[in-house]
Amino acid sequence: MQFIKTTARLLIILGMPVFSYAQSTFLPQGSKFEHFLDRMEILQQRDAELNITTDKPISRRSAVRISELADSLYKFYPYDDIYHISKVDRQNLQSLLMNNTEWVTGSKDSFQSKKPWWNTFYKDKANFLQVNEKDFFLVVNPVIQQVQSYETGNKARVFLNSKGLTLRGLIAGKLGFSAYLTDNQERGPAYVMDRVAQFQAVPGAGYYKTFKQTGVDYYDNRASIYFNAWKYVDFQFGYDKNFIGNGYRSLFLSDFTAPYLFLKFNVRIWKLNYQNIYMELVTQHLPGDYQYPKKYATIHHLSVNAAPWLNVGLFENITFSRPDHYEFSYLNPVIFLPAAQQQNGSPDKSTVGLDFKANVGHVTQVYGQLLFNEFVLKEIRHYSNGWWGNKQGLQLGVKYIDAFNVKNLDVRLETNVVRPFTYQHGDSITEYSHYNQPLAHPLGANFAEFLAIVHYQPAYKWTMEGKIIYYKQGLDSAGINFGSNIFESYLTRPRDYGFSIGSGVPAKCLNMSGYVSYEWKENLSFDLSVQYRKYSVDDPTNTYHSTSSTMFSAGVRLNMFRRQYDY
Repeated sequence: MQFIKTTARLLIILGMPVFSYAQSTFLPQGSKFEHFLDRMEILQQRDAELNITTDKPISRRSAVRISELADSLYKFYPYDDIYHISKVDRQNLQSLLMNNTEWVTGSKDSFQSKKPWWNTFYKDKANFLQVNEKDFFLVVNPVIQQVQSYETGNKARVFLNSKGLTLRGLIAGKLGFSAYLTDNQERGPAYVMDRVAQFQAVPGAGYYKTFKQTGVDYYDNRASIYFNAWKYVDFQFGYDKNFIGNGYRSLFLSDFTAPYLFLKFNVRIWKLNYQNIYMELVTQHLPGDYQYPKKYATIHHLSVNAAPWLNVGLFENITFSRPDHYEFSYLNPVIFLPAAQQQNGSPDKSTVGLDFKANVGHVTQVYGQLLFNEFVLKEIRHYSNGWWGNKQGLQLGVKYIDAFNVKNLDVRLETNVVRPFTYQHGDSITEYSHYNQPLAHPLGANFAEFLAIVHYQPAYKWTMEGKIIYYKQGLDSAGINFGSNIFESYLTRPRDYGFSIGSGVPAKCLNMSGYVSYEWKENLSFDLSVQYRKYSVDDPTNTYHSTSSTMFSAGVRLNMFRRQYDY
């Protein structure tokens, strides 16, 4: 309640200046256009706003700007290999503009339907209902995902039934709003349902009720308002998710967890992009009908375009809980958060990190993140001693577009390594989590992961993808904390030295998947997929068990991202 009151005051204060600039809504989580925007950024290389795609979700206005720039360069330099975009990319570009017409500066005639429904619905090819009047813009679309699967391991039917709607709009070109509202019934593969039972939360959603004894029933609802108080400052107040990074995973902040309440403002000026997020989170809890305990987090992420092809960033976070008040010193948008924590004498959870991405040769992007949960130089120098407080994480990855001179064949390789006890905290309340789920990597800590993704779009309507994820992790043994479960207190560790990645009960996992998607109509896709997962654990106490299964799936999606079980 204190956080909400504080946020309300901030909104009033910040909203006092006259709204003079149009404010954009954002592309939805898992948008099909994220991959296309990645390609355009790598291909152009000289984009002056490299940091647009690092902090997600991506602004629709920025997405249109990137697309129109790519289109202009292609038309101006039609025979220049640097600015040449393939036929499929040109079709993807037109699709992006069609789905974001409120920001398109050129002609929109080609986006109109020849045969709208009852002269009311689908007047625009991409949207069920669109209103574009003076001082008011509104888009409403249905959201549907129906997936039926069969899992061989336990010979069970796996399914997902999602339905709802999404909407977005602008008022007077100055106040934006959006909402995503779905009702879902799901029975995931066995390892996902085991995770639901262990942590009492649906991955990516949170609260649930039992559905037909072995499934879950839950809402996934998100909504935000957006405004621009000054020329270079954007604000968002919402209940949604965020993602920081250029990888498939993020060690800083991912969208794996449930939605949360937040106030975000973003300053973009010169070569700088500075993002602040103030979050209200739900700490770990048992299910039941009572008010779940709250905690709070502040995130700062500064990124700088050091060169036309290079972007570097600085990340910091603090997670805290107070029984009787909000820690107002963490509202300072420019202070170094660990210093503020020390000044308060508080035992709050803090992390800092560095990130970068470099576009090379118009076909390659190298990126990475380095996370520090604790840094003691003496212990770093004697790294082989395995001090428990060496809590760091590393991500390194590479994207290779038009691989081997095959148009729209893209490859990503990525590795993520996180040492034991990273993200844990001493009180097991302010660990880096929300609603019984990690805020960063879904595996928590004490793991090394490698993934490879091949993405191919041979034609505009066809998309194919193959993915291999392999990781090893050390699990707790007989109740002893070896640092993989972020919900444990690091005070329960068995010793101070002798920890390395994989300490504890050794587990290995191979998760391979492939899918083919056909987009029959705009935003209406039919999917076929197969996934093989083998989980091996060497546990003499039989606390954990090895499993192996294959899952075959068929589904249909309308205006919705694919639900994936990629851990």
